[in-house]
Parts: sequence; C-alpha cells; structure tokens
Amino acid sequence: MARTTARPVVRLQSTAGTGVTYVTRKNRLNDPDRLVLRKYDAVTGKHVLFREER
Repeated sequence: MARTTARPVVRLQSTAGTGVTYVTRKNRLNDPDRLVLRKYDAVTGKHVLFREER
C-alpha cells in the first residue's frame, strides 16, 4: 500500500519546554490545522500538551 500526502508524518513538541517529541501521522483532510494532543512527558513526569511543529 502506497503512502500518500494525505497522511504526512508530523512531530509533536512538548509545550513544557523539555525538548521531548513524539512522531505520529495525521489525516490532513480531517485535521488541516495544527495537531494538539495531551501526552505523557517523561522528563516532567506528567501529561502535558504536545503541539505539531512544522
């Protein structure tokens, strides 16, 4: 199955300023804006917001 540009790979950067990142895919047709997810930051030891960086 070929990969398309509709689901690009995006990096999620921690808003806590620790430098922790996650890598995921998103559907550009359903979520055209920047992705914001609440995920675990191992440096701070708690869940924080992670924003898509471009």
